[in-house]
Amino acid sequence: MKKQGNGGSIINVSSVNGIMAIPTIANYNASKGGINNLTRSMSLALAPYNIRVNAVAPGSILTDVLKSVVSNKEAMEKVLSRTPMLRAGEPIEIGNVVKFFASEDASYITGQILYVDGGRMALNYTVPVPEEVLSSLE
Repeated sequence: MKKQGNGGSIINVSSVNGIMAIPTIANYNASKGGINNLTRSMSLALAPYNIRVNAVAPGSILTDVLKSVVSNKEAMEKVLSRTPMLRAGEPIEIGNVVKFFASEDASYITGQILYVDGGRMALNYTVPVPEEVLSSLE
């Protein structure tokens, strides 16, 4: 893109887990947090070349992975209890954001992470401290 001189758009895929800490998936959290900072750093480095760098950060999206994790009604209700819109997103909703970032409609947007999460980040949900940690403090 730099050599061609026509600018362009790079769209990274992050996750709400890039900003939320969940102890059972620390490596995933760290990798997505790294993508967030890579997105910001690349946006600064490439802006002079009219190359925009943004990221889409999905929340709970109805993919095969989510379906395998929440294979019963109780598990799905737990996921939805952390989502103010009370539903999981559809893959097309992520695709639409990617399409927007790639379009000329986003020609002045760079360095942004757009959370597509049904309001989950607005809720600022955190994981409770595990019981075994609390009991060790006594």
